Amino acid sequence: MSLEENIETLRQRALKALKEATDEKALNELRTVVLGKKGELTEILKGMKSLSQEERPAIGGLANAFRDKFGVAFDAKKQELETLAMNAALKKESLDVTLPGNAVKKGSRHILTQTQDEIEEIFLGMGYEVVDGYEVETDHYNFERMNLPKDHPARDMQDTFYITNETLLRTHTSPMQARTMDAHDFSKGGLRMIAPGRVYRRDTDDATHSHQFHQIEGLVVDKNITMADLKGTLDLVMKKMFGQDRELRWRPSYFPFTEPSVEVDISCFKCGGKGCNVCKHTGWIEILGAGMVHPNVLEMSGLDASVYSGFAFGLGQERIAMLRYGINDIRGFYQGDVRFLEQFGK
Repeated sequence: MSLEENIETLRQRALKALKEATDEKALNELRTVVLGKKGELTEILKGMKSLSQEERPAIGGLANAFRDKFGVAFDAKKQELETLAMNAALKKESLDVTLPGNAVKKGSRHILTQTQDEIEEIFLGMGYEVVDGYEVETDHYNFERMNLPKDHPARDMQDTFYITNETLLRTHTSPMQARTMDAHDFSKGGLRMIAPGRVYRRDTDDATHSHQFHQIEGLVVDKNITMADLKGTLDLVMKKMFGQDRELRWRPSYFPFTEPSVEVDISCFKCGGKGCNVCKHTGWIEILGAGMVHPNVLEMSGLDASVYSGFAFGLGQERIAMLRYGINDIRGFYQGDVRFLEQFGK
């Protein structure tokens, strides 16, 4: 028989065997026998070495046509057998529609998200805008625009993770204050904003520190803004967060981007100022840092510091949540332990 006749005979026999296959095992064995490296088609094509150069393309074309047709038929048969097997399995299954269903476990917002939403709601009610920002920042906006030029010693307190010499993971959300001041049209009115988000610092992870945490920083810039505006704003916010009985204490401090700068404490909400383990028996809890915007920061945004003034503040969401809910380990916020998170589900 010629090679053409051998291929045709194999085609008819293989397609017939495909139709008669009753399971996937027999189907796969047939494909190996017909098209495998040592299969029948391979054996037939070994005879091509005796053909002339003009005859070989025709035989090759017949072989490829056979492979294609066999492949299509194989896939169709495989799908047919899988469908039959599934239907047979379904007929064996019994379903009791009277059985109660499985309850779907409901999730909830993360405690840090709840805290951020609550703080944002307070400031939105006071006419502030919420500004989102970049976690990857430039040295220029993260440090220099915050009155922290290169080699400034205060940078050591905010050492961070550098991607390049000029690109880094932000250490605070303050860069969005500078960016927003650059974009704001002060001829149409002052600026009132908060900037929430994740920040990074090279720190040792322990019960009270983390290399990443969340901040909400606020900024108000307008004409005739004074320290009285700052004190009134924070007094309102802290009382909404911790109760109307809270008192605030203001202590002089230092931040490069504010002058004067203050640390703000609240009277202990657990003991009422008498002294306990929460306030370390002082009656006060340090809650945030704040101050009047440094004239250099205003000038770098193109504002006349003799006309415009402002105040800024920054608080940590983790610290707020830890104080309010008695959480003693900051790592619990990030470990994804459902048992921890379920305590604060809303």
